[in-house]
Amino acid sequence: MLRGVRGAITVIENKEADILKATEKLLNVMIEKNNLSADSVASVFISTTDDITAVFPARAMRALDGWKYVPVMCMKEMTTPDSINFCIRIMMHINTDKGQTEIHHVYLEGASGLRPDLDSN
Repeated sequence: MLRGVRGAITVIENKEADILKATEKLLNVMIEKNNLSADSVASVFISTTDDITAVFPARAMRALDGWKYVPVMCMKEMTTPDSINFCIRIMMHINTDKGQTEIHHVYLEGASGLRPDLDSN
C-alpha cells in the first residue's frame, strides 16, 4: 500500500543554513516517528511558501545517509489569504502495511497549528 506522510515546519528567515537545518529536523522526526527507511519511500514532494528562496530544501534530504536515490521534487506552495509565512511542507509517499490512522504526521515550530486535528506526537 502506498501512503502519504505529511509534515511542515517554519523558519524565521530566508537563510540557507536555517532552511536546511529546519528541513533536516523535520525529515528526521518524520523518519523516526514512522520508523522509515529510504528503501520504503517512493517519492518526496517538498513545497515552500513564496518567501523561501535561498536554497532548495531537498538538499537537506540528499545529505541524509542512504537517501541519495529517493526521488524528490521541490515546488512552491499555493499562496492564500492568511497563509503561514516561511513554511516548508513535506509529503512523503511510503510503501507500508500501516493503516491511515497509524501514520504519524509531523507539524513543528510555527506550523504546529496547521493540522491540529492530526496527532503529531
